[in-house]
Amino acid sequence: MREVRAHERTVSELLNGVKYTIDFYQREYEWERRNVEELLDDLSNMFQSKHSSENERPEVQNYPRYFLGTIITSKEDNRNYIVDGQQRLTTITLLLIYIHHLAKVTTERVKDVKPLIFSDNYGNDDFNIHVPSRMDCLNGLYQDGEFDVSDSDDVSVYNLVQRYNDIKELFPEALAGETLPYFVDWLTGNVDLAEIIAYNDDDAFTIFETMNDRGVNLGFVDMLKGFLLANIRHSREKRDKAREEWTTGISRLRVIDDKADMDFFVAWLRAKYAETMRDRSKRTATNDFASIKQFHRWVRDNRALLGLSETNDYLTLITKTFRSFVQRYVTMRQAASTYTPNLKEVFYNSRLVGMQYMLALAPITETDTHDTAQQKIKLVACFLDIYMARRMVNQKKLGDYTLEETLFGPMKAMRDMDVQGLQKFLGDYLSSMEETFDGMTEGGDGPFRLTQKNKKHVSYLLARMTAWIEEQSQINTDFLTYTDGPGRSFEIEHIWANNYERHTQEFPSAADFQDHRNYFAGLVLLPRGTNQSYGDMSYEEKVEHYPKENLLAASLHPKTYENNPNFTNFVNRSGLPFKPHTRFKRADLLERQELYRQICEQIWNPDRLLADH
Repeated sequence: MREVRAHERTVSELLNGVKYTIDFYQREYEWERRNVEELLDDLSNMFQSKHSSENERPEVQNYPRYFLGTIITSKEDNRNYIVDGQQRLTTITLLLIYIHHLAKVTTERVKDVKPLIFSDNYGNDDFNIHVPSRMDCLNGLYQDGEFDVSDSDDVSVYNLVQRYNDIKELFPEALAGETLPYFVDWLTGNVDLAEIIAYNDDDAFTIFETMNDRGVNLGFVDMLKGFLLANIRHSREKRDKAREEWTTGISRLRVIDDKADMDFFVAWLRAKYAETMRDRSKRTATNDFASIKQFHRWVRDNRALLGLSETNDYLTLITKTFRSFVQRYVTMRQAASTYTPNLKEVFYNSRLVGMQYMLALAPITETDTHDTAQQKIKLVACFLDIYMARRMVNQKKLGDYTLEETLFGPMKAMRDMDVQGLQKFLGDYLSSMEETFDGMTEGGDGPFRLTQKNKKHVSYLLARMTAWIEEQSQINTDFLTYTDGPGRSFEIEHIWANNYERHTQEFPSAADFQDHRNYFAGLVLLPRGTNQSYGDMSYEEKVEHYPKENLLAASLHPKTYENNPNFTNFVNRSGLPFKPHTRFKRADLLERQELYRQICEQIWNPDRLLADH
C-alpha cells in the first residue's frame, strides 16, 4: 500500500467543481434528525463565538476554524469515489441547497454556492455528490425545496427529504438575513475536513476497514457489505450491480424494523452453515453458532465454507443467494406480523418463539420456486406449532436457549431437503417425541395446570382452542379475536371461584383444591372485566352467563346444545366428548380435562404435515 497522507481541505476546496460518487463500501444515507441538529448547533456556536454585526466580511477569515472530520476518497479511471464520509458531505450538500434558497430572499450579497452543489459535466450541470438513484430527489430539493417520496422505497431518498426538512426547521434564525453572507463565507472557507486519498480499491478498503472494524462507526451489516463488495474486483459494473442488489435487499428488510437486517444474517447463516454449538451445561468454548452473531467477521473468516474464492463467487452470493433468502425471510416476517391464512402457523409461532425463521430457512435452497419455498416454510412452521404445543402441555422449558439446543440437530439435518423428504423427516421426528398430549392428563407432575410461570402459554392455548372450535362451528372469529381483538381483551377465567368452603367434601385441603382449581380444564377465556364481575359466584350461578360468551365457555351450558346445528354438527363430526355440566364437581373437571386433551390432539394433529403439500 502507498504511503497514507491526510490533506486538509476546506468545504470549498473539497466540493468546488469536483464530482464524487459513492463507493461500494458505503451504507445508505442514514443520518437522523439528531445528527443534523448536532451539526447545526456546532457550526452555529463556533461561528457566533467570534461574529459581531460590526465586523466587516474580510474579518471572517480570522474566525475560529471548525474540523468536520475525516473522509476517505479513492481515485480510479479519472473518477472520485467517497469511500467513507458520505453522511457528512451529503448533509453539507443539503445545507448548501437550503442556503441557495435562503440567498434568493436575502437582500445582502451572498457567495454563490452553486459550484459546491453542481459541477459542469460536458456542458451539463451534475450534482457534485453523484448517486444516480438520488438525482431526481436532489434536483427537486434544489429547484423547488421539496420532493414527493410517496412513490419511493429508497431509504436514502426518504432520509434526504427528511433531513432537508430538518435543516429548514432547525437552521438558526441568527444565521439568516444580514448575517447569512458572513456565515456562508465561514462555512465554505473555515470549515475543514481531512481527506485521505487511496489510489486503488485494495488500499481504499484497507483504510476503511482499519477505521471501522471495531463496530463503532459502522454496524456489522455495513462491514459485511464492504468486505463482500471489496472482493468483486476489476469490474465496476459488476460491483455496482451487486451494490444495487444489496441496497434493495437491505431496504426490504429495514421496512420490517430497524434490526431486521441484523436478524436476517444471523438466521440465514446459522440455518445454512453453523456446524457446532456450545454445550452450555459443560461450559465449552464458544463456537460458530454463537460466533455468527458477529457475522461480518464470521463470513470473512469462513469464506471457504461459503464457497467464496473468485470474484464471481462474491457476485453470485449477493445477486442470487442473498436476494433469494431475503425474499423468503421477508415473506415469513410479513406472515408473522399479519395473519395470512396460508401461513397462519408462522403467525402463531411468532407469539412464542423467535427461532422459527432460522429453522424454516434450513431446507430452502436459492433455486427453489416460490411455491416450493412456501411449502417448506409451511411444513416447518406446522411442525414447530405442534412441537411447541406438546412441550407446553408437558410443562417443558420453552426459552430460546433450550429450543436452540433441542432443535439445532434437526435444523442441520433439514438443510436443502426437498418437500417429500422434509415431510417424512418432520413426521418421523414428531412420532419419536417423548412429549405427547397424554401429558395433559397424566404428566410426570400431574395433569397440565396453570402456574405462575406458564400463564402466557395457557392463555395462548385457550385462544387457539376457542378460535378453532368457533371456526369449525362456522362462527366468524379467529385467533386474533382472543389475542388482539379491538375493544376487548381476554383474561383467563377460573370456572371455580376461589372459595374452598364450597368444596370441602371433595378436597381434603385448601392446597388440594387450589391445585385442581388450576387444572387446564377448569379454565376458559372471558373478556377482561367480565370474569371480575362474576366475583365469588358459585358455578351454578356463573354458568348461566356463559351462553353469551365464546363457545368453549358456552359448551358448559345445556342451552348451547339446543337449536345450534353448526355447533352440534361439529361435535358429531369431530367425535369430541363435549357435554353440558349443570354442576361442576371433581369428576366433571377430569372429564373436561380429557375433552381438552382431545381438542388439542385434533388441532395439533401431525397429519397436518401431509395436508396440502
